[in-house]
Amino acid sequence: MPDLSSAHALARSQHGVITRDQAAECGVATRQVDRLVRARTWRPLRPGVYLADGASVPALAARVMAAQLVYGPRAVAVGPTAARLWRLQGLLYGPGHETVHLSISNRPGRRSTGIRFHGWTVTPEEVTLCGGIRLSTPARTLRDTVLLTDRYSAVSVVDSALQNGLVTAGDLPCLAAANAGRVGARQTRTWWELADGRAQSTFETRIRLICRDAGIPPETLQYPVYDSNGAVAGRADLAWPSWGVVAEADGAGPHALPTALYTDRHRQNTIVSGRERLVLLRFTWSDLQHPREIVAMVRDARSTEHAPHVADPCSRRA
Repeated sequence: MPDLSSAHALARSQHGVITRDQAAECGVATRQVDRLVRARTWRPLRPGVYLADGASVPALAARVMAAQLVYGPRAVAVGPTAARLWRLQGLLYGPGHETVHLSISNRPGRRSTGIRFHGWTVTPEEVTLCGGIRLSTPARTLRDTVLLTDRYSAVSVVDSALQNGLVTAGDLPCLAAANAGRVGARQTRTWWELADGRAQSTFETRIRLICRDAGIPPETLQYPVYDSNGAVAGRADLAWPSWGVVAEADGAGPHALPTALYTDRHRQNTIVSGRERLVLLRFTWSDLQHPREIVAMVRDARSTEHAPHVADPCSRRA
């Protein structure tokens, strides 16, 4: 076998990816590349581009890098792909989630398996380099992503960008205006107004939108709850203080580790035992399949006496 140290060093700098031409420059001949592929040591990702890091499933960064090595310096990762590279929450896994979105100016007609090409004009000011990958800036990423997804996902992504400090609330009206005239812009124009950077997860965002659509939007988010000594003992994800009702969005995180589960339960116990005597509603991801029950739980809790109480929607369906 050839000395692969130089080739693998180059691949590591490119998210595990290397081209046939690059391999040759590192001293790996064409026949040796073919032998590595037959042995499944290297995996083809694109014609003439290989995954050389031994991973069984290529990461998103590797798939984007492979595409950009094929299509050249004008290929920019945009939309949902750029959003994931920026680690924004909100885009759920499902059909098409592995598609790589690339913009190649003035060449929208290209076709390739696993890639969706866009003929958008992305200005140099709207492109940045992150880990060797060319992708749209956070602001441009939001403009494009909003046009390519549903309302729940779009608002969740914008919430995440606000939460992570990638954009500010003052930027949003300008981003909405900049999309004027683009396909889908009219439908999504009001979505920008729904964003709230206090949301700490897409799950919270989705519950907030469900309640808003039903005419009972949360009065506030990350509501501080005080113990008997007047100190902040915890914060509730969504709250209707005038009703004495708060809600917690229990995603996978609180239950992933025993210590995390204990911490979350301790916080929730503190909420219901605080001096405000709040009614606490707990929702899980599966409850999103039953939006009417979420709304009913909140409305029912409004008429509940202010006494410590934890309501679990799962018990309603039992």
